[in-house]
Amino acid sequence: QELRPKSLDIKQEELGDMVEKEMASTSEAIEDAVRRIEEMMSQARNESSGVKLEVNERILNSCTDLMKAIRLLVMTSTNLQKEIVESGRGAATTQEFYAKNSRWTEGLISASKAVGWGATQLVESADRVVLHMGKYEELIVCSHEIAASTAQLVAASKVKAEKSSRNLGRLQECSRNVNEMAANVVASTKSGQEQIEEKDTMDFSGMSLIKLKKEEMETQVKVLELEKRLGGAGGGPGGAREQ
Repeated sequence: QELRPKSLDIKQEELGDMVEKEMASTSEAIEDAVRRIEEMMSQARNESSGVKLEVNERILNSCTDLMKAIRLLVMTSTNLQKEIVESGRGAATTQEFYAKNSRWTEGLISASKAVGWGATQLVESADRVVLHMGKYEELIVCSHEIAASTAQLVAASKVKAEKSSRNLGRLQECSRNVNEMAANVVASTKSGQEQIEEKDTMDFSGMSLIKLKKEEMETQVKVLELEKRLGGAGGGPGGAREQ
């Protein structure tokens, strides 16, 4: 009794509805993420300049491209699921098909949740990195996570798909695109981090140089003052040390 899948405790209608609701909720999370990135972009343009702005724009643009790739993947996954249900349900209703294939259905729900959560996490990390003092590594980890969660959704979607399905082919293409865009986020984050660190090092060495020059000048002033005093004590030019 305890070993029964949780889905059996849920009414058939509910399980079918849950898949659709979860996919809709994931799409919504992605749309929110795209909007939030646009807001961050305009805020970054107001609050930063020079190298920092260039880095921020590059990171946020790569995040936008990743979100658009995920949005397309979720849409394609939804189309493939509809195709699987239509071709496999026979006389059964959509809800009955989802309930009958409860393990597959739960896999879809879980994978879809992971994608939506990943999109939200990526935006929060980007917000911390671009507008606050977040760590660049956070964004890199999130990119890897989101690539893994979309791979999970693809795997869950294609379990029951026909190998010749066009939607399956499109989904696999979308998956490759997501991986490529996630790699771009990682690359733009790493190069941005290097640029910022290099700039900070240059600023620091510049400050050190100024400090060094200042100390050197102060030493020269002291030497001149000392020579002047010695010259005065010697009672004439002969008492001063030759330059």
